Amino acid sequence: MNPKLRSVLFWIHLVSGLIVGLVVGVMSFTGAAIAFESQIVDWADRDARHAAPPAPGTPRLTLEELIAKVKEAKPAVPPSGVTVSSEPDSMVTVALGRGAAVYVHPFTGEVREQGAQGWRAFFHTMEELHRWLAASGDNRAVGKGVTGVANLAFLLLGITGLFLWWPRKWNLRAMRPTLWFRRGLKGKARDFNWHNVIGFWSLPVLVVLTASGAVISYRWASNLVFTLTGNEPPAAQGPMAAAPVAVPTPAPGTKPQALDAQFDAVMKQSNAWEAITLRLAAPPGAGGPQGGPRGEGAPRGEGAPRGEGGQRGEGRGGPKGPQASTFTVREQERWPLFASNTVSVDPFTTQTLKTETYADFNSGRKARTWLRFLHTGEAFGWFGQLIAALASFGAVFLVYTGYALSWRRFVPRRKSQPAAPAAPAVPPAESETHAA
Repeated sequence: MNPKLRSVLFWIHLVSGLIVGLVVGVMSFTGAAIAFESQIVDWADRDARHAAPPAPGTPRLTLEELIAKVKEAKPAVPPSGVTVSSEPDSMVTVALGRGAAVYVHPFTGEVREQGAQGWRAFFHTMEELHRWLAASGDNRAVGKGVTGVANLAFLLLGITGLFLWWPRKWNLRAMRPTLWFRRGLKGKARDFNWHNVIGFWSLPVLVVLTASGAVISYRWASNLVFTLTGNEPPAAQGPMAAAPVAVPTPAPGTKPQALDAQFDAVMKQSNAWEAITLRLAAPPGAGGPQGGPRGEGAPRGEGAPRGEGGQRGEGRGGPKGPQASTFTVREQERWPLFASNTVSVDPFTTQTLKTETYADFNSGRKARTWLRFLHTGEAFGWFGQLIAALASFGAVFLVYTGYALSWRRFVPRRKSQPAAPAAPAVPPAESETHAA
């Protein structure tokens, strides 16, 4: 590489790292901390979700009755979604607003708070730091802007770091010091070795994490994905934006079918379903159902399958008149792992009006959805989450070693001045001779 170009890239790498390093460190640490949020919360919440067997002959309550129980127990927040699980001993989940939920016993109507409150509070704090540095109110937009810029700068750091790492000779002897950890190193040599080794092995994953993070943070980046794939960008940002489905106008006086009947209609057409969620219509003046999946700008709600979320903006600005009941179906055997089916049902006849699967997405929407779940590693299950967590944790050490190397460059240690040599002592015999 040309020495002048290398010098320019080095200073870009150094100055960018000094400016955004602390923010990148916070985002990397919190990203590693929330990597296994879904598994940890599910494990810690297992007792709260368990519905004790009812007395023999106890009838199952209707979903309308269960929702009424929730409204009675939580009158301040309107229900925004209902999730039914295929597990026979599982509670029914009723989402409240944008991020909260309660469990309801399907036979007794007992309303139970979610468990694992300590874990939930921890992950909530980590997510707030990760997205907008825990800013609140009007400062949240500023925090989000800072993390967005830091994420782009981190992508630049990865690209420039690759060019700086590029060896002059491609042989094992020249590359080994930057491909694996060396024992016995201290100070600058150790930090340099760690910075290169961690950067080399984590770079491919970090590029994916930062590039997908930019797509999540910026509308222009999300639209670019659709443009590059030859598709028109959607009106709403996010991988799951779709227009509501209108319902044929029913006869005057016709009432909607019971929710249980609508759920039954969806269950019959689903293959080995795992969870089915119905997004409830928001009352006038209230916000819609919980927003997009984690990382899309709204807290992950419990009313939808994990990581799927509702359609953003649904119920606002849509067509007039009755609209379909929109169900999200997560099947047990699915690919990709984040795939789900959206089933729109006529609430007056329970007839299916539209079924949309992952295969129905255009190439832009598929790519955009993949990028969202690649950002958390969930696209490849627990193994992908582990890789994302390790790369994020490695980025924390990249920040530490980068600052340590910069400190040694700009604040070099003073070398102690060597002491002046002492005059040689005169032997006693010689002294006596001269005295004589």
